[in-house]
Amino acid sequence: MGGAALDSLPGWVTLLRAPNPGPMTLDGTNTWLLRAPGADYGVVIDPGPLDEGHLRRIAEHGPIRSILITHGHHDHVEGAARLADLLGGVPVRAAAAEHGVSLPRVLNDDGLAITVLHTPGHTSDSVCFLVDHGDKRIVFTGDTILGRGTTVVAKPDGDLGAYLESLQLLSAYPQTLMLPGHGPARSDVAELARVYLAHRRERLAQVAAAVAAGADTPEKVVDLVYPEIDPGVRFAAEWSAAAQLDYLRHRNRESGTPAGGLDRL
Repeated sequence: MGGAALDSLPGWVTLLRAPNPGPMTLDGTNTWLLRAPGADYGVVIDPGPLDEGHLRRIAEHGPIRSILITHGHHDHVEGAARLADLLGGVPVRAAAAEHGVSLPRVLNDDGLAITVLHTPGHTSDSVCFLVDHGDKRIVFTGDTILGRGTTVVAKPDGDLGAYLESLQLLSAYPQTLMLPGHGPARSDVAELARVYLAHRRERLAQVAAAVAAGADTPEKVVDLVYPEIDPGVRFAAEWSAAAQLDYLRHRNRESGTPAGGLDRL
């Protein structure tokens, strides 16, 4: 995995990990609290699940000016409304209207310059937050890039073509710290984005070979491409296979390549 894990965080960033570990959430959802030195207000990124103890621990770090959401999966956003109540009605800001109020492209908050990077693919509403303070720059990636393992892109909300474009976007931020929605912090988001891109291209080539061998469903692709998959996470592999098949079929329609020939990859 590219980009070294970090032993410590910048002093203006606090990690409050939710108690929801699992195969899809790794050690649990990372809730990030940002407060510039000397600032009166902080910012929360991804409050996590509706766990009262976790949300009250976050609220203890108030006052908070806004709650930011990287994407609408429940393990990131489920607790947002309750946290907003605990904080006295703080606005929740998200790309999708059902999860919060409008998310402007740039937010300037008590010494923090926050730029919203639209990074669809994992979900249609996925964003990353590029945060500058002093000479330090951090990208908060949500589930677009994880600190460990790889991200699931699942139909119908996930889109592999959009996801590859989002990885290309993140590869343009070299030597920038990466704080993900799950797993450890990493030292270089661009390096990790390139590793993710290489992995996706390798996996697409494997899926193309499986299709050429007769695999025409996600289940059959998983049998060939992920033969030793843990049964407990097979469902996620089938989600990914469905997204990969959809991507390859779209590429074929655009290029005129026959269904069994996917040699443009």
